[in-house]
Amino acid sequence: MGYCSDFAFVCILQESIPFLKMSHKFTDKQFTVASDSVTYTDDFITADYGYQRTIVSESEDGNVFVKPVTENLTFQTARKVPKTGCMLVGWGGNNGSTLTAAQVANQNNMTWETKEGMHKSDYFGSVTQAATCGLGVNAMGDSINIPIKNMLPMVDPNDMVIGGWDISSMNLGDAMKRSQVLDVDLQRQLYPHLKDLKPLPSIYAPDFIAANQESRADNLIEGTKQQQLDQLRRDIREFKAANGLDTVVVLWTANTERFSSVEAGVHDTADNLLEAIKRNEAEIAPSALFAVASILEGTCYINGSPQNTFVPGIVELAEKENVFIGGDDFKSGQTKMKSVIVDFLVTAGIKPVSIVSYNHLGNNDGKNLSSPQQFRSKEISKSNVVDDMVASNPLLYEEGEHPDHVVVIKYVPTVGDSKRAMDEYTSKIFMNGTNTIAMHNTCEDSLLATPLIIDLVVIAELSQRIKMKKTGEPDSAYHGFHSVLSLLSYWIKAPLVPAGAPIVNALFPQRNALCNVMRACLGLPAESYMSLEHRMPASSSIGK
Repeated sequence: MGYCSDFAFVCILQESIPFLKMSHKFTDKQFTVASDSVTYTDDFITADYGYQRTIVSESEDGNVFVKPVTENLTFQTARKVPKTGCMLVGWGGNNGSTLTAAQVANQNNMTWETKEGMHKSDYFGSVTQAATCGLGVNAMGDSINIPIKNMLPMVDPNDMVIGGWDISSMNLGDAMKRSQVLDVDLQRQLYPHLKDLKPLPSIYAPDFIAANQESRADNLIEGTKQQQLDQLRRDIREFKAANGLDTVVVLWTANTERFSSVEAGVHDTADNLLEAIKRNEAEIAPSALFAVASILEGTCYINGSPQNTFVPGIVELAEKENVFIGGDDFKSGQTKMKSVIVDFLVTAGIKPVSIVSYNHLGNNDGKNLSSPQQFRSKEISKSNVVDDMVASNPLLYEEGEHPDHVVVIKYVPTVGDSKRAMDEYTSKIFMNGTNTIAMHNTCEDSLLATPLIIDLVVIAELSQRIKMKKTGEPDSAYHGFHSVLSLLSYWIKAPLVPAGAPIVNALFPQRNALCNVMRACLGLPAESYMSLEHRMPASSSIGK
């Protein structure tokens, strides 16, 4: 290929864009799967699905055998979307106030003026509300994409009832102003809708969050840990009853806690944990009390911060009560990019040897993380996000070898919610060459994190309505997902998975899993990019 100037390349690219747009169609229409394996009733979508896997085994003499396996399953998805509530721990923080404000703005179709012109409300950044997945191809072979929210019946974020707790008594209108996240003209319109919303009292344990948070702590549940637990359970029940809710999801979006010291006889079993709460054990974290309260009330609990809330006793309790839990730590900006770039490098046969991340941010999250113990929780969740990708390629890494991975976070009040993230990826390439990728990412922290809350609640609620069994078994055999809801991994830095299950951090496998589970609920095959109908000779009958 001859020399191509930058200008010529741009011209070629511009000329190709209309074709690219034409080759991918979009539909926002409701659809019906026309298949004998799928039935629709007023209550359920029931679909037979062939779950295909490839099992690899090795004999004693070292021979490797590969066996394709198909397991016939039947999925049943309840069609009625329940009235859903979302209770946020840290409702008055940046994420909680921004979520509530954004919902009000979208409910009222608000527009507002900035120096760039007029803007209208949206849910950009939410995968369920603003992204698509492949549905199939049309008669011309064009890919048809559909909003993810239209794949199965899902909660509309405008219909969610939002509430929660906060250690600060500030009303949501003033909390929105304090956060300094949204444009001023929008804040002005929103304030009358938010000024009468006030968080429920929360739990303040100075040993678990930074001392610099004390000035905010004027809205507290007093008493022993058992008394605090009992109050949280009452709060959930009363919120559900007062709003006529069918289901509630509780989500932690409060300050990062330090890691708990997991102790035998305290955190190791469900029974020991409940007894430790009664004894008022000091090492029971506030987040653990929220998790236990949610589980005992039959309410899904999601941990959006990096602390080790899900000690063994809480996981066991969730399994006993058959309640979903998910976490840990929102994956919004820098870490999401890391899970993409390292996946690209390793799958391209390039060997990352050093990953150095520097962050500075000026919101209250940054202020809390300026304390070493709280930073350590964040450092752990950020540092483990490349492990599965490194382990996937032993051609690059010898056993026990791992890239140097350093994470630095500094509190710089001036930048406010507009976090700066700088990353340097150093890799070994062909014949001892070195490749360095440097990235500067300015991200409005809360405007990236808040849509994740929407998705986590929407998918957690949907997951409660999906049941499955082996095809041919009686209806009594239907069961749901494991209590540790790993389907939420796309939005999580340190995904919680069932015991013995592999941890997947790579972003695209996480997203494909989400879309393909929804396709399975409709009896549709997993998305394939083989496109054999376009790769065969014109005389081929494949795909015709």
